[in-house]
Amino acid sequence: MRVSIQNLTKRFGTTAVLKGISLEIQDQELFFLLGPSGCGKTTLLRTIAGFYQPDGGELLFGDRSMAGVPAHRRNTGMVFQNYALWPHMTVAQNVAYGLDVRGVPGAEKEKRVAEALGIVRMEKYSERTPNQLSGGQQQRVALARALVIKPDVLLLDEPLSNLDAKLRLEMREEIRRIHDELRITTIYVTHDQKESLSLADRMAVLRDGVVEQLGAPREVYRTPVNRFVADFIGETNWLAGEVVFASAGGAVLRTAHGQFHSTAPTAGMTAGQKVWVGFRPEAVRIGHDEHNLLGATIRQVSYLGEIEQYELELSPEVRIKAFEQNPLEVRPSGSELKVHIRPQDVLVLPLEVER
Repeated sequence: MRVSIQNLTKRFGTTAVLKGISLEIQDQELFFLLGPSGCGKTTLLRTIAGFYQPDGGELLFGDRSMAGVPAHRRNTGMVFQNYALWPHMTVAQNVAYGLDVRGVPGAEKEKRVAEALGIVRMEKYSERTPNQLSGGQQQRVALARALVIKPDVLLLDEPLSNLDAKLRLEMREEIRRIHDELRITTIYVTHDQKESLSLADRMAVLRDGVVEQLGAPREVYRTPVNRFVADFIGETNWLAGEVVFASAGGAVLRTAHGQFHSTAPTAGMTAGQKVWVGFRPEAVRIGHDEHNLLGATIRQVSYLGEIEQYELELSPEVRIKAFEQNPLEVRPSGSELKVHIRPQDVLVLPLEVER
């Protein structure tokens, strides 16, 4: 089911929460709404579900307008952050609840409940109550309850936020597996960047009720449109810079710490223009290179096994972060270090007025 959102607005009192959002979510897509608390992502999800009515714009499922269509007639399945399971019902009864509301007859109901529990691998727990289950198991039951009605659109509202780190990883894999198996159009709200990067077909990054960037995970991570997106989708080091030369194929930038070469597209930028020169901590490489070489002093070292994190001082006023995969050499705090960044890893963003 394709979901079209066209210039959608939503207010609560005098506060505009959604400010003319337009998105096209493709049939069978696993689509993420990502952003900080208060950006409007959950409001948008609940508007799609029919819990809120928009103040303007249009929402369509396929070619069918959802204007005035109540939530129970949209055929959406919703998985909430807090699971929302009935504590006095068994797992099977919880999963069957949506079918009971729809008047599905007994034999068909039992078959569909068994199928849904099989999809989430919870068949053997059908007679337990929610308080006899772990958090991850409860989340699987909530997912089965949403799937059993065979929804056109599956809506997930931060479904993994109450789970510990290990369970979150397991459930990520399960959600990807289930989506690949069923191919239901799925809209997933989260503020967790790792969830979105590892699961999404595409994502929209929201801020203050507007879409800042839309694209595939790799595209958004590698080519953020502004500092907000870059800083929200992972960590970024920033240096103030000035354009020396710019073209569609890249640029030469001047900073207080030396000249940088970048292959980022900079068409439209002009010599002398003030910019931000950015690079991810994992893009900082130890050792010499002909481009983008920096001399630094190690100020802090954090050994995490598979990765070593450094805080490097370029000058008394400027520090950057660097990550080294599979570290072998011990580099103590206070020692000098040469590092470089490949031109293809250097971001160039124009200065912007922060909202």
